Amino acid sequence: MSITGNSAPTQGLDTEPHQRQMTSYRKTRSAIIDATKNCLAIHGLRATSMIEIADSAEVSRATLYNHFRDKESVMRGLLEFEVARLFQAPVSLANLSIEISTDPAVATLRRSDPALLAQMASSGDDPLWAQVRAGLTSLVGTTNRTELALRWLIGQLFAPLSPSQSQEQAASLLA
Repeated sequence: MSITGNSAPTQGLDTEPHQRQMTSYRKTRSAIIDATKNCLAIHGLRATSMIEIADSAEVSRATLYNHFRDKESVMRGLLEFEVARLFQAPVSLANLSIEISTDPAVATLRRSDPALLAQMASSGDDPLWAQVRAGLTSLVGTTNRTELALRWLIGQLFAPLSPSQSQEQAASLLA
């Protein structure tokens, strides 16, 4: 109830607790995603447990399971976050290449879980690929270039490039 005696709630007062709750939810979820990526970079996927993720995120196991039901859903959350992050800010094709080639979690997956990495890279029906394609199309302009750039970037999951190679090859793709 507002101070004026009106029975209608004052605008904004009802949303403030919800906004704080959502901010807390996003912070916790972000900490879990960051911890997952760090654990992957150190141990690989198969050797990373939900307990390690919770400990690394400094959240209780119950909190972790409130956000993600299992390791597969945490990985899905990480992939969704990474795709959004990569295309959120203005980005260049060369920078995407460098991000993929130098990512420590991808490097560990390449060494410890190459079959899993191949499975993730080849599941073209996944809706995340549509987001990746849309992001790439905004960078390269045409469907043909998008598909070529996508396959070029997928190749870097398995055979990373140096930053100078990324720059040179991206320029060639865009020429």
